[in-house]
Parts: sequence; structure tokens; C-alpha cells
Amino acid sequence: MTDTSPERQALADRLEAAGTIRTPAWRKAVEAVPRELFLNPGVFLPAGNGLWRPVTVAGTDPTEWNEIAYSDQSLVTQLDNHLTADQAPGPVPGIPTSSSTDPRLVLEMIEELEAGDGDLVLEIGTGTGYSTALMCHRLGEDNVTTIEVDPGVAARADAALETAGFSTWTVTGDGLLGLPRRAPYDRVIATCGVRRIPYTWVRQTRPGGIILATLGSLTTGTGLAKVTVNSDGTAEGRFVFHASFMQARSQAVTPIAGDLSSRVAYADSVRRAVVAPADLDQPMPAFLCQLAAPAAQIVRVQASDGTPRVNLFDPGRESFAELVLDDGGWTVRQGGPVRLWDDVERALLAWDEIGRPGIGEVGLRVTEHSHTYWLPRSPVLRWKHPVVG
Repeated sequence: MTDTSPERQALADRLEAAGTIRTPAWRKAVEAVPRELFLNPGVFLPAGNGLWRPVTVAGTDPTEWNEIAYSDQSLVTQLDNHLTADQAPGPVPGIPTSSSTDPRLVLEMIEELEAGDGDLVLEIGTGTGYSTALMCHRLGEDNVTTIEVDPGVAARADAALETAGFSTWTVTGDGLLGLPRRAPYDRVIATCGVRRIPYTWVRQTRPGGIILATLGSLTTGTGLAKVTVNSDGTAEGRFVFHASFMQARSQAVTPIAGDLSSRVAYADSVRRAVVAPADLDQPMPAFLCQLAAPAAQIVRVQASDGTPRVNLFDPGRESFAELVLDDGGWTVRQGGPVRLWDDVERALLAWDEIGRPGIGEVGLRVTEHSHTYWLPRSPVLRWKHPVVG
């Protein structure tokens, strides 16, 4: 096995120079844990045209493999909930379903977790096990519990952790349920996206403990929430920064499919749009869109004449907004009991009025029955989402 201590040192140098690593103990963890151990049997690299090129440990020059392993990027390790690089004969299409997250984001989150000596940590989404190993090195293997829903992914991570010398608490199951028998925890960290923070996590966290999780269901509209659990069973905090993870499988949104024209056939109102849908390509407007229309999905299409259209669908409430580009701008057609684009525009205009604050000013309060989000200085920018489903 090639000695990768120089690569680990270089990675630690880059992370420290960028301000991602802020404490010596986490730098030592990066220097000590070989990331390449957690990428077996290989990874998928983008090959263009929606294809992924498999790169395996066995079939790659060690120098090239180490360059990949210590690159500043997320590395896809599974497609379509089952396919690994050693099973692919060549470039293949597929949807990434497991990966080794960019080390910059891994360390940003770990530092934000504020875990210290003696803290008991619950990790939701073991993935490759690399972040688990970092926490085991810093906190001790008996203080880390990690849950992975995919049996194959869990088995590979457990093997890699054992190879790296960490016999920690690895569990195969639904991380949204936590693991009560190891509770209470001082810290909970999720490396998968969730639509809301499960109240089971709040129940299993000590008062004063921290929960760190990425909330949202839109790729560009997600944010890392950091909440502290209170003695009354609530949790409150703010969002830290924009971040995106693969959605927890039990909460994954089924993409809108089928005949879209039937979904937008009956409009109850037609008007000129005040806000262009292109704004939703930016992280903060997309995040606010999710808060204003939490069950809506965005679908971008082209009409038969090539005209771009942007649709918002809320299937559960049988509501839609269709935005059509014409010479004068955008026209919005809306149908169903909820005026989706009205709600989105109201939020974006109010956000603009208060100076377009960043996601770091968005507050979050979690109770057993609801999630409440707000931005200061505007009563319009406050949403209470009941816990359903």
C-alpha cells in the first residue's frame, strides 16, 4: 500500500489555509485518516453527456488513484442505489446515490458541530465512513454512532473503518429514527438531506446539545441548519450556509413525470410575473421558494416552439404555476386552491425590501408539531410548517 501521508498533509494544509480547519485536533484527524481506504472498490467520475466513468482501485495507477482520492471534490461511489465502479464495464448513465463528500464541506460541518472531549455523537448517513473515521480519531471510537440505510454501503464503510483501526458503533437502518439505545447524544450530524429535522433526533439529544442537518428538497435551495436543543423539548437556531446532500431515501421526492400539459390545462388566473423565475437559479431565492411553497417542485421545460417554461407543481394540493416567456417578459398562469407563484413572489419581494440578507440570518425553531422559519425585520418572511407525514 502506498504511503499517503504527504497527500494527507497537503490536504490538511489546504483546508487550514482556507479557514475550513480551525482547531489543531481536527487537523490531526485529517493528517491521520487515509481517505483512499474509504473509496473502495472505486468511484465514478463525470464523463459528459450524463455518463459516469468508473475508476477502480485495482485498475488505476496508485499515483493517479491518490490524486483522485485527495482531490477537493465529492466523489460518487454508487449509482442507482446499487451500482459500484467495479461492476460497471465502462461509462454508464445513472443517478448518484452515495458519495464521499468534498473534504472541505466535511470539515466545515465537523468544525461547526463543536464536538469536544467526551461528547457522544450520532451520525446520520455513514456513506463511505470517512467523516466517521475523522470523528473516531478525534473523539474516540466508542463515542461515535453512525447509521446507514443501505446495507451494501454500510458493509463497505464498516470494513474500511475496521481497516483504518476504528471499531465504532455502525448500524444499518433508517437514520431518521436515530438510535434510542445509545441516546442521549451531545451532538447529531446528518450527511444526507432532510425535508425537516425529525423530532426523534430532538428527543435523543441532551438539552444544550447541537443538531446539524441540511434541510430542503431543491438542489439549489438547501441550507445547513444548526439548532440547539432546549430543556422544554424544542430546538432553536439558525442556518449556517448553503449546502447540498443527497436526500434521505425515505424522504426523497418523486420527480414530476407524465403529461405536464394536463397538469396546467385549467388556469384560474393569468397575469404578468413581477419576479422572473431565473431568480430561482440562485441559492437564496431558491431557499426562500422552498419556505414559501414547501411542497412545490420546479420543472423546467421547452414548448414545441422552443419557448422556455418554468412550472411549479404541488401535487398534494393540486396546484400549479406555469411561467411562460414572451416578448414582454414572463406571464404566469396559476391553477388550484393555492397561488404558488403569488406566495413565492411575495417572499422574494419582501426579501429584496430588507436588503437581501443571506441564509445566515434565517432562524429556525423545531417543535414536535412544527418547524418555524423566519427572517428578522419582515413579518412577511415567517413561515410555520406543520409536521405531516
